[in-house]
Amino acid sequence: MKRIRIGVIGAGGIAQVEHIPNLRRLSEQFEIAGVCDPSASTRQFISHRYGLQTFETIDQLLGQKLDAILVASPDALHKEHALAGFAHGLHVFCEKPLCYAPADIAELIAARDAAGKVLQVGYMKRFDPSYEAALELMPGTKATLRHVSVEVNDPDAWPFIRHHDWQASKDVPDALIADVRTKQKAQVKKAVGIDLNDVTFRGYTGAYCSAIVHDVNAVHGLLKKLGVPDGEISGAQLYAGGDGGHGSVKLLGGQALWTMTHLTVPKLPHYRERITLYFDDASLELEFPSPYLNHQPTQLTIRTGDGHQLHTRDIRKGYEEAFIEELKGFWSAIVEGKPVRNTAEHAHRDMNLLANLTRWNASHPTARLQSGESF
Repeated sequence: MKRIRIGVIGAGGIAQVEHIPNLRRLSEQFEIAGVCDPSASTRQFISHRYGLQTFETIDQLLGQKLDAILVASPDALHKEHALAGFAHGLHVFCEKPLCYAPADIAELIAARDAAGKVLQVGYMKRFDPSYEAALELMPGTKATLRHVSVEVNDPDAWPFIRHHDWQASKDVPDALIADVRTKQKAQVKKAVGIDLNDVTFRGYTGAYCSAIVHDVNAVHGLLKKLGVPDGEISGAQLYAGGDGGHGSVKLLGGQALWTMTHLTVPKLPHYRERITLYFDDASLELEFPSPYLNHQPTQLTIRTGDGHQLHTRDIRKGYEEAFIEELKGFWSAIVEGKPVRNTAEHAHRDMNLLANLTRWNASHPTARLQSGESF
């Protein structure tokens, strides 16, 4: 079995809680050649905890013998780090969002094709066993679809990572933080095309791009299975200081509606994430646990009607961990030439919708729940 020598760029929470332990678990497929992070305390922790070689800069990491990189750096650095990987002839796994701006994703697609390498986006839900089962067991058709509902409330990660062995960094240089912030503002402006007030900016980068983007990607996969094309935006709200994001999309000329809501409830240690498809005589529901609760199965429920009788099926396909399965998929795409499940083209479609929802909200001032100062 061929082992992939991989370098990890960014050693924040997602890398420490998921990617680094999972790569080590998949030791027959991957060898971690090094981890890059600007935080000295984080590098020291990673070196002590895992015995891995660490580097302060990406150039130092890319100077090692590598086959691939895993990009888990701040969102505004994804594009430049992925491009650096392709320039060095490496395959790239990149956390979501791939880029804020669809135009930047198009550049990555061109660079991927020119390099002839794999680019996979970190949408782990596509590898969830219950999601895979949902695609196989769809209880309705395009002709009978009525509504798609996405509902998420999330306190952020804190209640679900306490038991993990990880360490938050507190010594990233101020100049680097300021540089990332400047790049983020420029990329968001490129994505949306207009100036955003502070609520809308926080909502786009947070509730939309950092959170509900997972559900947008998952729903796009379900709609593709049904043969439902992109719809027409009918509303959008970014609210609660940017902690809340809502959107609605008319599907099939108004035959069906897709609504989505994500709200961070920072002091409530409770997580719920639910995607429901309603058809004329049936529904399909996926209820996800917090992604950090590994091997907790997503609940898949299918309900059908027969006159006054309700038939409910709870399906459990397996206990495979989606974060691990996506890395296996990355390995298979590189070594075995299998199709990439989470492509940059998928990410382009997702980010185009989220950018358009944000633009709709910003362009309808009477529809906004809150306003703020422009950047």
